[in-house]
Amino acid sequence: MLSQTAEYALRAVVTLATGRPDPRTAQDIAVESRVPLDYLSKVLNSLARAGIVSGQRGRGGGFQSVRPPAELTVLQVVNAVDPIQRIRTCPLGLKQHGEHLCPLHRKLDDAMLGVEEAFGATTIESLVGKSFCEGSRCDVAA
Repeated sequence: MLSQTAEYALRAVVTLATGRPDPRTAQDIAVESRVPLDYLSKVLNSLARAGIVSGQRGRGGGFQSVRPPAELTVLQVVNAVDPIQRIRTCPLGLKQHGEHLCPLHRKLDDAMLGVEEAFGATTIESLVGKSFCEGSRCDVAA
């Protein structure tokens, strides 16, 4: 349900929200969050374009959070890299459905609404200090 890109973005943002406030290199973030460096670089650039993190090149540079973790939600992070897709019209293109969804697609869209609401109500701060990688359930940074 959650894309790998969104998962990696959340890991990176949680990593930045923990510990020191100074900029952190992509390599440091990759190791701590267990995200492959090449993939993480693309994710961090997307987060920077969305105004969630800032990046500075050169000596003393790196990435850091722009907003306090208490003001940043999981939904904002996910939507910055891989927006949640709601069902607005019939995915099958059936004219008789128009903007009215059939029971199946209504139920699927209701589930996505629930995900949006849960993610929108969850701050990054509430995730700090909780382990997001356990055993073999995380990818190893490369």
